[in-house]
Amino acid sequence: MFGSLGLPELLIILAIVILIFGVNKLPRLGKGLGEGIRNFKDSVKTGNGDENESDSDQSSKSVEPK
Repeated sequence: MFGSLGLPELLIILAIVILIFGVNKLPRLGKGLGEGIRNFKDSVKTGNGDENESDSDQSSKSVEPK
């Protein structure tokens, strides 16, 4: 994946990221990214089962009287 990037290039990229986001925001940024990846993997694993349930939930909500 990083075949053409060496250690010096990665360190420069890391320094730029630290300058842009700051040291305090990096842990929150990493945590948010990890949670997003985890949620994506979970949704891919569950497959089409959730789509059918959400469709039936939406149809039952639209039928309720106001």
